[in-house]
Amino acid sequence: MRRNYSSTSKRHADTTPPVTTDEAYTFCLRAAYLSYLLQPRLKRTQHVANTSKKVSTPSTSINALMDDFKLIRDSKSTRFPHGFMAELDKRITNVLIGKEKGAEYNDAMVKRTFATFLNELKQPQYRKQMEKDRRVEDLLLIFYSRATGELQKGKAPDDDMWKLMVDRHVALFVRLISSTLHNNDWTRERPELSSRLKTLETKLLQHDQDLTSSTQTSSGTGGQSIEVEVPRSYEVRDMPLVIRVCSIFAKPTAQAQNDINAHRTEWTELAALRDLKDYQNHMMLNTRVTLSDGDFDLDEAFEAWRKGEFADLSQMMLEIVKSDPGLAKKSTSGGALALKALTQASDGGVYADISRQMSAGAEAEGSYALDQPVDMSQLNLDSGSPRDSAMGEQESAGFTFIPPDARAYYRQVVKVALTHDLADEVSADGEPTKMLSRQSTELLNEIASRWRIPPFTRLVLFLDVVREKYQHQEVPLETLDAGFVFVKEPQPEPVKKSLGGAKPASQPTQPGLFDPSKWTVTDYALYQNILSTLHDALLRELFQLFQHCYDAKPPSIGVVMYVLETHIYTDPLFSRNATDAVAFTEMMADALRQKARDKYHELLSKNISDNAAEWEFYNVIQLGQAVTGLCEKVKKRYRKNPEVMGVNPFVILVEEILPSFAADAKELVGRVMEVAKEKDEEVPIQDGFELYRELVEIRRTHAQALPGREFGFHIEGLLQDFVWRWIGMTDTKLIDWIEGAVAHDNFQLRQDAKDKEAGLPPSEEERHSQSPVDVYRIFNQSIDQIVKLDWDDDLQYAKFMTAVSKSIGKGVARYCELLEGKFAKEMDRQTPEQESRSQQTQREKWVTAARDAWMTGGKGGAGMKIEPFQFWPESFVKINDVEFATLQLDKLEKEINVDACADVVNRLDPPPPVNVRARGGGSKFMFTIKIIEAEDLKAGDANGSSDPYVVLGDEYQKRLAKTRTVYQSLNPRWDETVDILTTGPLNVIATVWDWDMLGDHDCLGRTSLKLDPSHFNDYLPREYWLDLDTQGRVLVRVSMEGERDDIQFYFGKAFRTLKRTERDMARKVTDKLSSYIQQCLSRRTLRALLSQGTIGGVNINQAKGYFSKLAGRPMGAANSQTGATTPSGGPTPLDVSNALKPLLNYFDDNFAIMKQTLTDTAMITVMTRLWKEALVTLETLLVPPLSDKPSAQKPLGQQEVDIVYRWLRILFDFFYAYDEEDKHAHGVPLDVLKSPKYHDLQNLNFFYFESTDNLVRTSDGIAQATARRQSETAVKLNRLSAPAAGFSHMASTTGLNAGARRTKSIMMSRNLGTMRQAKQAKRAEAQADPNDDMILRILRMRPEAEKYLKDRSRQKERLAAAAAAEAIVRQSLMASRQGASGLHGPAGGVAGQRGRSGTAGGGLARRWDTIRE
Repeated sequence: MRRNYSSTSKRHADTTPPVTTDEAYTFCLRAAYLSYLLQPRLKRTQHVANTSKKVSTPSTSINALMDDFKLIRDSKSTRFPHGFMAELDKRITNVLIGKEKGAEYNDAMVKRTFATFLNELKQPQYRKQMEKDRRVEDLLLIFYSRATGELQKGKAPDDDMWKLMVDRHVALFVRLISSTLHNNDWTRERPELSSRLKTLETKLLQHDQDLTSSTQTSSGTGGQSIEVEVPRSYEVRDMPLVIRVCSIFAKPTAQAQNDINAHRTEWTELAALRDLKDYQNHMMLNTRVTLSDGDFDLDEAFEAWRKGEFADLSQMMLEIVKSDPGLAKKSTSGGALALKALTQASDGGVYADISRQMSAGAEAEGSYALDQPVDMSQLNLDSGSPRDSAMGEQESAGFTFIPPDARAYYRQVVKVALTHDLADEVSADGEPTKMLSRQSTELLNEIASRWRIPPFTRLVLFLDVVREKYQHQEVPLETLDAGFVFVKEPQPEPVKKSLGGAKPASQPTQPGLFDPSKWTVTDYALYQNILSTLHDALLRELFQLFQHCYDAKPPSIGVVMYVLETHIYTDPLFSRNATDAVAFTEMMADALRQKARDKYHELLSKNISDNAAEWEFYNVIQLGQAVTGLCEKVKKRYRKNPEVMGVNPFVILVEEILPSFAADAKELVGRVMEVAKEKDEEVPIQDGFELYRELVEIRRTHAQALPGREFGFHIEGLLQDFVWRWIGMTDTKLIDWIEGAVAHDNFQLRQDAKDKEAGLPPSEEERHSQSPVDVYRIFNQSIDQIVKLDWDDDLQYAKFMTAVSKSIGKGVARYCELLEGKFAKEMDRQTPEQESRSQQTQREKWVTAARDAWMTGGKGGAGMKIEPFQFWPESFVKINDVEFATLQLDKLEKEINVDACADVVNRLDPPPPVNVRARGGGSKFMFTIKIIEAEDLKAGDANGSSDPYVVLGDEYQKRLAKTRTVYQSLNPRWDETVDILTTGPLNVIATVWDWDMLGDHDCLGRTSLKLDPSHFNDYLPREYWLDLDTQGRVLVRVSMEGERDDIQFYFGKAFRTLKRTERDMARKVTDKLSSYIQQCLSRRTLRALLSQGTIGGVNINQAKGYFSKLAGRPMGAANSQTGATTPSGGPTPLDVSNALKPLLNYFDDNFAIMKQTLTDTAMITVMTRLWKEALVTLETLLVPPLSDKPSAQKPLGQQEVDIVYRWLRILFDFFYAYDEEDKHAHGVPLDVLKSPKYHDLQNLNFFYFESTDNLVRTSDGIAQATARRQSETAVKLNRLSAPAAGFSHMASTTGLNAGARRTKSIMMSRNLGTMRQAKQAKRAEAQADPNDDMILRILRMRPEAEKYLKDRSRQKERLAAAAAAEAIVRQSLMASRQGASGLHGPAGGVAGQRGRSGTAGGGLARRWDTIRE
């Protein structure tokens, strides 16, 4: 039950005079001296010589020795436990084999006696009886019997010395039994058995002291050794606790010796026993001298304490009586009242147990024996004892060893001891000490036991002392933490074994120590007060320490927080006020804000000068680094515990300093740039970049710490000028860097030297040179500089990448120009024979040509082996370089994410519509002119042929482009493309020249073409036959794209430049072979096959116009007409195949040279180009080019057509290169071989011999069907804009398709993926709808179809004009609607038009914004 303890608390709250150090010293010295008195007496061994008297045999028989066991025969405590016999067997076996410890067991006679006993013990009947009865006396009787029999053997009848040996051997056996019980921890359960065995062993050895001492080696014949007690010296040097008292109280030992000598007669064991008896009586009388039930909150707690006290008092009195057994015999007749009270108040049987334990203890020690119970209440303690009167005042108790106010005295001793031990770094035993040393702990335990201080009171008082020292700043926080740990995990008191080995009943256990319900009210209130006082003190220290959290090396608050969280807040006795906690948090937060402001002003004054003229970006960077460094340091410092008492120092710091820094940084940067502008200077670009990185880092910290709050200013808008300056600087230096990379390149394979020496072929990665690697390293470095900035404005970043891509496009164009120039020089070089011939006179040239003709028999070199062209490896390396550059550009395009950049620009800053840009001026347009072919040119050479090339120039005679030279042809085919950039209409003059080795080149004719952007605003291609002013005409294809500041446009332009360069290089390679192709696949070869049935070979000098010109061109015109009839008996298939053998062998020889250097992809490119050249050559044999005029070319006969198509099949198989063994094709891919031109040739065979009327009807039907599809498409695509009107130029528009597809536009070439898609779309479109172009080309060889060709041409012009007019109207309407609705962005145009990019519709063009594809 719980009682009201207000009066008790009030009583204990009364103040008492403080205990002085001298007073505490006096009572502490008494307790230490008493400990010395109660220590067991030291013993020493004393040797006594034998007398002449013969030693007699024992006066008692074995039966007499067993009487002690027989008196308590039925007691269970005297029976040995289960399992004892097995352990005893092991010990006896160890004796026999010599493993038993102890020299006394190594005697041979002892081993023989134990062996005899073990044999007897192994008998089943004895063993079973022993395990059943478990009586020690039975074992002893058996052993005694066996030992007597063994030791009596061989002895004379009058020799009785062997009887002493029997006692010795039995004593050894008893010792072995006791050791077995002790080693298996059976002595605690059977204390009575252990005591009796010890007594028996002592009695057996009373005539053999040598066995009792391990230091004696005598066998009993030279004398005997006995133990005698050492008398007390009463000197301080023999009193360890007294020495410790002198140490902690700083008293000399001489003073302690004097004090002890002066009070030696008072400070006795009897006085101590009297104190305990009086204290016990006060407990029974419930006086104020001891604790009473009013001092406890619960009756259960009081009873538990009281019960433990009685048990402890009994144990302590027993120890005193053991130290001086004479005290037990001092009795008096007084004390009946006390005895009566003791009988009523104490638990029954307490003193009965004491008498029994004392009797057993006396036998164990061998110094005294008490056979009867002793009544401790009858001891004569003093007539003035408190037991005679019920005193109520503690001062009149008259204790000798217990101070008047034991609680206050104990606290003073703890304070002195703690002060002393904390001053010593190392304890007396050499171990470092944190709180109390081992010696001090022993002293405190001793005085607490003598003064009857409860264990919980000791801990509370100890903690109160630590609290006082901490508040007075005598000890640090670590000591306070150690004090709590010491209290919660106290060092155990030395366990003093009671008689029988039992643990004292009051020995404290850890759970009971910190059970506040069992404490006294005073201790409870004091502990709460300690926690509250420490809490306030710790908060004050935390507040002071936390003011330095922004310092470079702030003091740690870890110990404070650890003590608060571990020892204060987790303690159930501590109650925390929520209002005070909130107030403390707010106060600490306000103080930290002020500290953060002060810290920022400190950083500002340290890094920024007061003179504004001295400000630089470096100062802002330094300030930013200091701010971010401080933020990161504070964040890292408190990353594990971001909040301290509800306060986040990092958040407070960034809330205060980051907004201030943002405002100051904006002002500082603006001022620095303003000053630089006034001085006409520029801030270094790298300074701007470093400043941006620092500001971005601060902004990132700001965003993380203050989500949802905007930074002070837009950093990118303020510093973007530095990026633009860097891009401009890079653009100006890029060309020089690329020229340097090309100049330092030797264009050799990058093969490892060891692999090259071993004869291994180079890998694909080793087939390009160093220059493309250097070039793209330059590009990547330029881009990485911007990427590393991590620019945080998508629109600005996209515009930066657009500008860089423009520079990259310029660099790619310059790189291709340099490579193509070097490649052209290498391919156009002269052979040694050509150089020698160029130095010959005209007469020498004619003589050489005549000699060659006489040697070949006029057969033009037939039967001679044609040597392949000696290509240089560095030429092919340049092709590989272009291929590698294309792959790297595609990789770069993906890394930049070109489509995403374009999407950002179109979404956030879309360009104006075309008509708006046109009104504003400044627009640029990219015209792409493809010079396809010419026909019916004027002969410029004496042999009736020409070597034509085309030069494009503007109206101011500025050269714009030049094609390659096609030798010995009046119908050349160039297929070369040139880009022309213009801002408005431009007149282009095309001049056809005849190349001559000597003298000036001859002009074969001129024509003009007006490039007007308004005529091409549908962005669709147009083909024109441009009539020359002399004779013949030139076919060109013209398309236009708007030159836009668009990243996709720039990458597309760079890709197209690379692909054109690669295509031109491949064409220059094929040009070295095309002459021989044309010679082998010519009408002359057909005529030779039909007339002779076979052909042996073709002279390359006759095939190539270039060599013929060097030889003076004695050959005649190559294009002679072949009649429709052929001789009977045409060539066999073998003859047709043999006719191509020289060409195929020539291909193999050249391919072998190419394979050594070209990559697989480049090799396929060259082979594809040769395949196209072969298709064009075969097509030229069959039909003339497409035109609206009749052609002078004659159609082939049936046998000739069959031979041509048989050649086509042979060449197809050759270029496909299918291997029957590995079942794989190693040549040109099948989809490339089956190109639209290949399908056109296949279809041509069906119409070639049709009548003219059938051909006209078929062509007319196809034209009508095409017109209907175009009309239907126009209706469906009414939202698209219309194309502009056709040219006013006099050029013929034959072949102009109103629904033409935008072939090879820049936007379709922005990466390898779009280029592949464009090729697939072109191939699919060519095969989708029927086309009558081949029929019209056949009709050109039919004179009767001249009128139809002209009508068909006019029909196409009318359809194109009507469709264009309709489209213009729709385009105007759409432009006005867009202007009204504001749908100029990609959302209204790109998404809708993206799916209609390839749709052919009658002259309909797409809107302005669709070119962003």
